[in-house]
Amino acid sequence: MSPSSRRLLGVVSGAVVAGALLAAPAQAAPPAPVQDFLADRLAGLGAAVPTTVMVHGSDIAAARAAVAATGMRTVTEYERIGVVVASGTAGQVEAARTEPGVTYLEGNTPIEFAQETSNLATRGAEAAATLTGANGLPLDGSGVSVAVIDSGIDPNHPSFREPGGGSAVVANLKSVCLLETTTTPDCVVRVPSVVDTDTLSAGGHGTHVSGIVAGRPTTLADGGRVQGAAPGASLVSISTGAVLLIVGADSALNWVLENHEAPCGAGVPADVCPPIKVTNNSYGPSGGGQFDPNSATVKLQRALAAEGVVTVWAAGNDGGDGSAPLTNPPGQDPTGGILSVASYSDQDTGTRDGVVSGFSSRGAAADPSTWPDLSAPGESITAACRPYLPICATGLDFRNGPGLLDLGTFNTISGTSMAAPHVAGVVAQLFQADPTATPAEIEAALKGTAHRFTDGAAYETVGGYATSFDKGAGLVDAVAAVEALTAG
Repeated sequence: MSPSSRRLLGVVSGAVVAGALLAAPAQAAPPAPVQDFLADRLAGLGAAVPTTVMVHGSDIAAARAAVAATGMRTVTEYERIGVVVASGTAGQVEAARTEPGVTYLEGNTPIEFAQETSNLATRGAEAAATLTGANGLPLDGSGVSVAVIDSGIDPNHPSFREPGGGSAVVANLKSVCLLETTTTPDCVVRVPSVVDTDTLSAGGHGTHVSGIVAGRPTTLADGGRVQGAAPGASLVSISTGAVLLIVGADSALNWVLENHEAPCGAGVPADVCPPIKVTNNSYGPSGGGQFDPNSATVKLQRALAAEGVVTVWAAGNDGGDGSAPLTNPPGQDPTGGILSVASYSDQDTGTRDGVVSGFSSRGAAADPSTWPDLSAPGESITAACRPYLPICATGLDFRNGPGLLDLGTFNTISGTSMAAPHVAGVVAQLFQADPTATPAEIEAALKGTAHRFTDGAAYETVGGYATSFDKGAGLVDAVAAVEALTAG
């Protein structure tokens, strides 16, 4: 269902009747609009049954006052964008619509994970081997943290082991915002660095995605080598669990907004725990949907862009033929530095003239605002895994890691979930090359230099770029993007 808001048809008139000596009584402002998903949920909800709602206010004080006035229970807050997440009955939610300063009410919509790596096709491996960042180190994403919002991570996996000891995972967090026992607004909590949050979630998706972002170069038992797109970047994992609802994911984005400058806490130097410059979001609603500028997700990612953080989205795995928009709605945001990534298949060749994956979500051919921004390898991607976790078990090519006990610790999985982290890793490389770049400049460099592989829909010029409804501007090219970003 479309997440667009249902708006009332009535308008408040400010006109004065000609000849009247006194102004007409002021009419009350119409109730705040309600997201379609929430409206449908409220219609079928028992009178005393609570539901989770995001109360958007003109500021955080207005949202807090509305929650308090209606007797709802606060779950958490997104203070910077004026949103309080609360639990309340249908009657309380309806009453909140007329509270002063309330601008929108949004439900806890369900979302799901959008499911030899092709760093050759993206030229990411070439960039790491031949180029140098502004910090004087090989261009491997070092000095940049990537926040991976997903099912969690196994920080002890061989893919994340540093050569001299330690882990690529500099911060390990878990969102507990969906637990009814949670009574504090600080519902994204730190957990010990060694805790395997992916196993706690019974997931596996997050470990695989994190390995694609920043897995360290690893030689497998069979002699094969794998590495992430940015094998020197630091990882901040925020586990939302294996079963996703939007409040858990939004709370993770809100945590990044509040902590991106010092993700390990005050006093931890940036050379130990670098600032977060990009988030990876390989989840979304099934079947795409309509872009909702009023949603907390969009407000959060726009606030992140304003503070220098790029947001990367998996486009979705719903295929399509261009007749309808099936791409992930928040990825449709036109704000510079918010990227939607389609899946490219190199057909196991490592080349740059492959095809658009059949499962990759297409935008509506008639509406460029719904098109993906870029493509990256998302088909048959080998990365970190644990064979006993559900997502990992869907792969068909278990491979053993370097240690005697690393049995089946790598597997091959496909999906735009695998395409997005390739781009997140390349973004980390770009920020290493130019730490002063803005998110909009990063997007311009990526889209302006993408390799226009020819499979699929024809390219059209939209907004100054050649782009298409199935693959966006084409296959990301890390080397060309760095050259464009740093030219002059």
